[in-house]
Amino acid sequence: MSLGIAFKGPEGIVLAADSRVTLMITAVQAPNQPSMPSMPPMLLPSTYDNATKMLRVKGQDHVGTVTYGVGALGAPTEPRTAHSYIPELEHKLKDVGRLGVKDFADKLSDFFLEKWNTLHLPVIPGQDMVFLVGGYDEGAPYGRVFDILIPSRPTPVEYYADAGQFGIVWGGQREHADRLIHGFDSRLPELVKNFLNLDDQKRDELCKHLKTLLQTPVPFAFLPLQDSVDLAIFLIRTTIVMQHWLLGLRGVGGAIDVAIITRTNGFKEIQKKEIKGEDL
Repeated sequence: MSLGIAFKGPEGIVLAADSRVTLMITAVQAPNQPSMPSMPPMLLPSTYDNATKMLRVKGQDHVGTVTYGVGALGAPTEPRTAHSYIPELEHKLKDVGRLGVKDFADKLSDFFLEKWNTLHLPVIPGQDMVFLVGGYDEGAPYGRVFDILIPSRPTPVEYYADAGQFGIVWGGQREHADRLIHGFDSRLPELVKNFLNLDDQKRDELCKHLKTLLQTPVPFAFLPLQDSVDLAIFLIRTTIVMQHWLLGLRGVGGAIDVAIITRTNGFKEIQKKEIKGEDL
């Protein structure tokens, strides 16, 4: 699941993500064990804490993306992360010059949707490989942020689209970030709707009302770039620490990778895990 964050601030874009990828495997009882009681197949999680979810394409120096959701493409025995396909995307884009943020998001979406379809992967509601794309159009004073859902909604959708709008977008295992920023778990309005037999309009009105009452008063348009970086790290780190004590899927973990994108300097890694040898 992971936790990915994109922050559109007045001084730049912040992208952040953890490094854990979770693969679900089906465990079946070994054959030829008549003395063992019959057990149904079980889904078991296998986690890896060194995945790269911060994606950058060579030659596109004013845009970047983080990914979360479905962690790998391919058959269960041959999964590949989104990061492992970046050399192919770079090859496709090697002669196109600087792309606008929306144009880059479109090409990223087309590339991974083609991979999904070529591999004949199923379309399962809620099971998407999600990309948060952030960056700067040439000459633009402020950045742009989009999200893409492969395969269910490949068309990029922009957040905080007006020039004077700023804020933060996050996704994945988001319940703790939701509670810290919105003041409640994002699942709450739907739970209340079902419990009280509300319609969708009342559910949406409830969600808006709760945000008005409970939203943490963070002045996103005021925050300097350093504070924006600190907030993104805080949300991911808090989720990682909380999951130490929880039953269930601990899908956020490993190192936290962070990058900024600014109008003048483009993409810059602020915090990045490094490949190293054994700790002795």
